[in-house]
Amino acid sequence: MSAEDEAQLPFRFRFDDRTIDASPGQTIGAALIAAGHRSWRRTRLGGAPRGVFCGIGVCFDCLVTVNGQPNQRACLVEAAPGDRIRTQEGAGHDDLAC
Repeated sequence: MSAEDEAQLPFRFRFDDRTIDASPGQTIGAALIAAGHRSWRRTRLGGAPRGVFCGIGVCFDCLVTVNGQPNQRACLVEAAPGDRIRTQEGAGHDDLAC
């Protein structure tokens, strides 16, 4: 199998210690929705669940932590093999002032 063929194969990443299947070019948000997840962030005030709202990167409802990097928009970031995605609680880290 060529490297080009291999690049088109489905792959997996981890979401909160669960394995998620994804396809090349698929965003994290699309893969999570396809796997049946509808929310993956909790608001700072009240802990309300959030997921994809606009789907085009305008809002910030779909924020996740990707490989230790908080505040990544799941609707924009392409999933990659072996990624470690975590539910984001609130602002993602204590020193963020929003």
